[in-house]
Amino acid sequence: MPEKFYITTSIPYTNASPHIGFALEIIQADVLARYHKALGEDVYFSTGTDEHGLKTLRAAEAAGKTAMEFADEMSDKFKELANVLNISNTDFIRTTDEVRHKESVYKLWQKYIEQGDIYKKKYKGFYCPGCEAFKTEKELVDGKCIIHQKPVEVIEEENYFFKLSKYLPEVRELIASEKIKVIPESKKNEVLGMIDQGMDDVSFSRTKEKYWGWPVPGDDSQVLYVWQDALPNYIAAVGYADDPEKFKKYWPADAHCIGKDIVKFHAIYWPTMLLSANLDLPKTIFVHGFINVAGQKMSKSLGNVVDPFELVNKYGVDAVRYFLLREIPSAEDGDFTYEKFETRYNADLAGGIGNLVARTLGIAKGLQIKRAEASEATNQKIKETKAKYKAAIDNFKFNEALIAIWELIGYCDKYINDQKLWQTKDARIINDLFVALNEISVMLAPFTPTTSVKIEEAVKTGKAGILFPKLQ
Repeated sequence: MPEKFYITTSIPYTNASPHIGFALEIIQADVLARYHKALGEDVYFSTGTDEHGLKTLRAAEAAGKTAMEFADEMSDKFKELANVLNISNTDFIRTTDEVRHKESVYKLWQKYIEQGDIYKKKYKGFYCPGCEAFKTEKELVDGKCIIHQKPVEVIEEENYFFKLSKYLPEVRELIASEKIKVIPESKKNEVLGMIDQGMDDVSFSRTKEKYWGWPVPGDDSQVLYVWQDALPNYIAAVGYADDPEKFKKYWPADAHCIGKDIVKFHAIYWPTMLLSANLDLPKTIFVHGFINVAGQKMSKSLGNVVDPFELVNKYGVDAVRYFLLREIPSAEDGDFTYEKFETRYNADLAGGIGNLVARTLGIAKGLQIKRAEASEATNQKIKETKAKYKAAIDNFKFNEALIAIWELIGYCDKYINDQKLWQTKDARIINDLFVALNEISVMLAPFTPTTSVKIEEAVKTGKAGILFPKLQ
């Protein structure tokens, strides 16, 4: 039996069309899924959409549609994005799924009840609809949410609460000891800081009149809070409610890929929920940063939201995948401009790998090259590259894995120039280049899968089209 690898993205809200920030996340997850599949592991890769809550409800009202109509439309766009970006996901789960998702949410709720972890109380708090979360005064500046820069709403209700505080000491120990790994280290420290500052129990329901969601079991006057509804998608996707064998096979998640704005919910709320239900905990929570546009946060009001569909249509899917994975530091904020995109494209794709393939095959044209082991020096360079590449991916440093590959590409270019290969036509050196290109194609497969296949075919047949035409 092969070792299993279960990876998820977060599930984005259906209040708006996909933007480039989620494109980054799903591509990062896809790299990990493809990498582990190439290792021979049994990979299950889940993504989907988070559809209940205030954000979708208000967006639907603004569009003159029902919440369900709007959610259907947006969910289809996220499915289309996965297809356009050549994502290898196994599953796509929706939180409006009446069977496997709803039943999983209700099954989890029943576990809380059995543990005595649900109670009802009245409270008053500051609520940010953008975060779908209550905020403490420390999380506000001038009455506005730090993340969304919009005034919070004061909500006073009687709701059901979950005993988050009961499990916080255990969650703290699990994260501090890295039994749950939070990557990068800065986010691990941030989570530990949140716990150390003190956290209250969390409201897990809302009044029916003001919210959209599943009814609380046994109380139709309340609906389940969006995070109590959304987070169980990770267990629902692998059969928590409907397929015990599948669940036993794939759970726990080996990696959750999420954005930095939702780290509290995944690294604190989610483990406490699982502990209450006596379920295994995720092994790793990988947290990526935001993509800014020309140094500014992406925002509809600024008109700088980058459409990933338009980007792929203009430059091609592998170019988009490469730019996001190479230019954006894996666990930090990064910056997008069209100028940066085109500079990186011309330097690394058209002038880097594209040029190397064209040069090598152009020099080899018409020659009979006997395929053999590469020279000791080239083999050593390949070995060093593969070691750097593996270490980088194992540590979720996608940009560093690509830097290692491009160092090997640079080695090959220098080899051609130093040996004046266009004059000597040395078959031994050409063979070295063929060996290196085959290894490059294998390493590129998780990052730029179509380009990887093209390189492999070019080396096999001796014929290469233009991989990446230079942008003028």
